[in-house]
Parts: sequence; C-alpha cells; structure tokens
Amino acid sequence: MVPSELSKPPDGLIGGYKGDLTVRIIMIVFSSIALYNAIELFILLFLTFQHYRGLYFWTLLLSVVLGVIPHTIAYILEFFSLAPLWLSLTLGTIGFYVMVPGQSLVLYSRLHLVVQSHKLLRFVLWLIIIDAVLLLIPTTILTFATAYVGTVPIIRGYNVMERLQLAWFCTQEFLISGIYISETVKLLRLMPDKERRRTRIMYELLAINFVIIMLDVALLVVEYIGYYSLQTTLKPMVYSIKLKLEFAVLGKLVSLVQTQHSQPTSTEHDEYPNFVDPSQFTSDVTHAAPVNSRVPRGMSAWNGISMESLPSSEQRMRPSTRSRLSSDTEDPA
Repeated sequence: MVPSELSKPPDGLIGGYKGDLTVRIIMIVFSSIALYNAIELFILLFLTFQHYRGLYFWTLLLSVVLGVIPHTIAYILEFFSLAPLWLSLTLGTIGFYVMVPGQSLVLYSRLHLVVQSHKLLRFVLWLIIIDAVLLLIPTTILTFATAYVGTVPIIRGYNVMERLQLAWFCTQEFLISGIYISETVKLLRLMPDKERRRTRIMYELLAINFVIIMLDVALLVVEYIGYYSLQTTLKPMVYSIKLKLEFAVLGKLVSLVQTQHSQPTSTEHDEYPNFVDPSQFTSDVTHAAPVNSRVPRGMSAWNGISMESLPSSEQRMRPSTRSRLSSDTEDPA
C-alpha cells in the first residue's frame, strides 16, 4: 500500500463494503468455508476426545467457538451493514483475541509432546502472553478510534499497526512451528528400528507444517497489497484450516508415542473425516510427564506413556502392554 492510502480507512471498516460483486461473492465464500470448518471441528472435538480437559482440548475448542465463529460473523455483519458498527467491531475484536493468540497456544500445547526443556516451554509461553498484550491492546484502541474519530494520524496508525500485528503473529507461529519441527526430527532419529515408518511420518509432519506456513504467507501477501476486506474474511478461513490440520499433526505425534498400537476397524474410520485417526487421540497427551515420574534413563521416553491416557478400546486390547508398563513404573522398593 502506498503512503497516501495509509491515510484512508480500510474498505468496509466504516459504512460497509461498497466494492464490486465479485469481491462480495469471494468474501461470502471465505466466510462460509470458515464457518463450516469451525462447526465440523466443534463436533469432532467432542467425538474424538474421551475426557474434556487439557490445554490442547480447551485452546482448540475456544479458538473455534470464541475465535473463528465470532470473527467470521462480525465481518459479515460489518461489510454488509447488517448490524450496528459497535456490535460488529466488538464481536470481531473478541474473535480476534481468541482466534489468533489461540492458534499460538494450540501450537504451544503440543510442544509438550516433543520438547523436554522446561525453559524453552516457559519462553514460548511468555512470548505468546507478552506479544498478545503488546499487540492486541494498541490495535483495539486504534480500531475503535478509526471508526469513531477518524483523524488522519489515527487512521495511519491503525493501518500500520494492523499490518505489524499480523506479521508479528505469523512470525511467532513460524518460530513455534520451527521449534516443533526441530524437536520432532530429533526424536524421530531415536527410532532406528522403524526407519521406513519414521521417514514417512517425518515428511508428513513437515508437509503439514509447510502448508500451515504457506497459509500464513498467503494471508500476509493479501494484507500488504491492501485488500483489507478480502484479508479479514480470508483470515478466519485460514485459521480454521490450520486448526483442522492440528488434528492431523496430533494424530501423527501420538502414533509416534504409542510404540505398539492396534489398528482401528473400518467402522471406526467411517465415523471421521480422512484427516482424523480417532484411535490415535488420547484424553490429554499435551503435557510431558513430570521429571520425577519419567522413565529411567536407559528406557526410551516414548515407552513411558500411561495406559490411562489411551482410549478405552486401546486399554482393552493391550492387557500385556498395560502389565508391562505397570511393572516398569512401580517403585523397586
């Protein structure tokens, strides 16, 4: 966007979007896909998890219910002038608060599966919290000031801050994904007896994360070339797709954690979309075991998963494994 356009309020922010019909149709398509993905994810969450607890479950649920859905509805109301401006801005702000930092928290929640360093985990968590405070509050103030005050300095400030905010959050997600990829590759190398399976899963995980990164890049490109209306409706669609990909990522991670796992029946597979493997999900697999309860140094960390965290079908079909794991974790004394 050229400097002169930085002094103009974004298209559609005030008084609704008055562009051509093609852009309106594209905006509706983006919003429809985002809502469809969000509703599907909401249903899948309660079908997939046995127990509704854990950081991964709640961040994913809130990102869908209080993030993607309100953000999508808000901009439909705003661009098509279907509600008062204050209502659209408030709903959109709430959705953005939960959806964008929420995505970073979802990425953070699965780091516990592959990262053993508590310092690194704390660094990532504090980075998410500090960035949210530093970026969300100024942008919110500038958004409402642009809508109701609309002076040139405020509009310029909003246009700059809105782009800076999106770029910063995308960079933060790149960092977390980079840590995850690096640590996953290290752990995959600890499985020399399963070279073919290890290599396949490694490339699948890298491909999923590459798609997530490309979606962020596409969002940044649309933002910086000045298509505000398309960017704000594309954003919830992109984040809904990234949240769906999280199911695939978690399934691959849990399949690595389970050194032996039973194959689900075709009936079980038919209940879920192709990107979900329900036999791989557990009640709460997003936290590494405490230091004092981890397996001995000579044992692979992947073998220390608790049977209580497995689905009931897994527990019934693996009595020998349960006995072995129980004996491994008993106090020698």
